Amino acid sequence: MITKRKAVRIAMLFFLAAAGIGQQGPAFVPNGAHFPNPGGTSATFSTIGTIDLTGPFFQSLGTNGRSCGSCHQPSDGMSVSADHVQQRFDTTHGLDPIFRTVDGSNCNHDIDVSTVEGRSAAYSLLRTRGLIRIAIQVPATADYDVVSVENPYACNETDSISQYRRPLPATNLRFLSTVMFDGRESSTLTGTTKILPANYPDSLVSDLMHQSLDATKGHAEGDGTRPTLQEQQQIVDFEMALFTAQATGNSTGNLNAQGATGGPKALINEPFFIGINSQIPAFENPASAPFNPAIFNSFDAWAGLPYDDPRAAVARGQALFNSKPINITGVAGLNDNKSAGGLVTSGISVIHGTCGTCHDTPIVGNHSFPTPLNIGTGDPSSATPSVNMGGLDISYLPKMTVRNKITGEEKTTTDLGQALIDGRFDHVGKIKGPTLRGLSARAPYFHNGSAQTLLDAIHFYEVRFGVVFTPEEEADLVAFLSSL
Repeated sequence: MITKRKAVRIAMLFFLAAAGIGQQGPAFVPNGAHFPNPGGTSATFSTIGTIDLTGPFFQSLGTNGRSCGSCHQPSDGMSVSADHVQQRFDTTHGLDPIFRTVDGSNCNHDIDVSTVEGRSAAYSLLRTRGLIRIAIQVPATADYDVVSVENPYACNETDSISQYRRPLPATNLRFLSTVMFDGRESSTLTGTTKILPANYPDSLVSDLMHQSLDATKGHAEGDGTRPTLQEQQQIVDFEMALFTAQATGNSTGNLNAQGATGGPKALINEPFFIGINSQIPAFENPASAPFNPAIFNSFDAWAGLPYDDPRAAVARGQALFNSKPINITGVAGLNDNKSAGGLVTSGISVIHGTCGTCHDTPIVGNHSFPTPLNIGTGDPSSATPSVNMGGLDISYLPKMTVRNKITGEEKTTTDLGQALIDGRFDHVGKIKGPTLRGLSARAPYFHNGSAQTLLDAIHFYEVRFGVVFTPEEEADLVAFLSSL
């Protein structure tokens, strides 16, 4: 067992190595090493041995000093937490490789990064929300026009739209049904392959290889010669071998104690295929059993503990996640009756579901079906445009309005989502949901960082779908989600 003190030491060594300063960092992270976070500690386990920090994933393959590891750190569940980004800014005075104007700054023009104060302002969204700016050209074939862009950071272009998104975890990738929030690395429109039951996992591997090259050319400002095909394969082999989860809780201790099966090792042999356990008819896989809303069973063994035992709270939260009824309405990709990447969605105005309707992959919690959805995390409320449809603050995000060329219908959002890839008006705002494992290591939450805490995320669902939780149930859900 690695002590918390040793975990802090490992985390600091890795941080210093990632920042390129001070003492020499380690050449590897011990398999299953614990990294502290607000909920306890998380751990990443590799099926091919220790986490090698010398391979191409952690090498600077571009021109600006960045590597994949700049935004995908073992200490942060293979993503980044905003708190740790701020620490990196403070330690390096904003010179760490993650702070680059190509996409780390709020905008890449009309800024001054020659001083610490200037860098603090330029990288404010990265420091406070963990957001990277993704600039994407509007497809020439789009069936909509961009009517206006209101970007408070001066990136007001209407032909190349700046979107602000959290780095997705580069772990637990075996369970992916699409690559990137907007699915752009799993689309024939970008030269990649839609992930389907018939081509998984080969399509996933090829998409991840393509993504490693795109990320190096974009985020690391590479010239396209690296990563080589061999390096791409090495990066994907490294990523596909990683499994991450919370390992200990502050009040619960080891999450695999007393019959529980928390922690990363339980994920390694978990069965998965595209469409596994889908509740939505359009995405059901013929090989799948009927939908089972009991997505998680990791903490069943704790259900019989005394009520005031912190582990019992985790079990109660798991039960709520699995069983609390939710009337799902107004979700593009579920409740509409439009084509979703070649599939016709349910067209059911109200789906009587649970958390598992969207988070359907057993003990993982991501979409098993290959299409993004729009639950409203990026859409301003019509009553209060400074918040999203679930009441979370999105005043720090730009707003863009698009108009359907045929019908004249307009939509305003803070992220065009899938519509920036395929040019379809009905796909505006569609974003895929990430895996739920390792949540405590990578706050804030949602693609735009609008939920600073897990309780904020729960409040979003309460407002958006009219779910009613008591304060005690909210606390139990937080305890459960913090343990994933």
